[in-house]
Amino acid sequence: MAGQSYSIFDTAIGRCGIVWGDNGVLGVQLPEAREIETRGRMLRRQPEARESRPPSHIVLAIEGIRALLRGESGDLSDVWLDMTGLPGFSQRVYALTRAIPRGETSTYAEIARNLGTAGAVHSVTQALCRNPFVIIVPCHRVLEAGGNPDRMSPNGGAISKRRLLSIEGAISGTASKTLFDVLLPARLARPPA
Repeated sequence: MAGQSYSIFDTAIGRCGIVWGDNGVLGVQLPEAREIETRGRMLRRQPEARESRPPSHIVLAIEGIRALLRGESGDLSDVWLDMTGLPGFSQRVYALTRAIPRGETSTYAEIARNLGTAGAVHSVTQALCRNPFVIIVPCHRVLEAGGNPDRMSPNGGAISKRRLLSIEGAISGTASKTLFDVLLPARLARPPA
């Protein structure tokens, strides 16, 4: 695709990236440990992109992303996404995921049921693992059946779903327990043998 551009921008969680073309946003990259890694990951997906000053519609997308990552409301519903070349199934998954409001969550199974393909949980999971539009298509709001947000965001750099959901107020920083948290209190509560 001709005319691909990208920009790196500051947010409350680090330096993010956005890639766009003539038909809209092609991808968003959350921060890696270092900016060079963020830039590198983004350019591996869009090697033709050249760093450029973002046009006004991309500036609005950047401002919306910044607001959401500060824990504020940010409206990304009008951001154009260029889904050219993406499978139709993935596009439908992204449309449903994009409709999940800030501060709320869904599950992979619920997304599959809403698509009318209840048996396609694995396919929904795979589509969201390949989501190039993180934050704009908020895949961090889609959890496993048990509500576990501890997995890393596959295209989201070093930022966990838990952290993103905590920023949005969907979970508290201590919402889910580890096995250690569950077993240790139970063990301490038992009288010695």
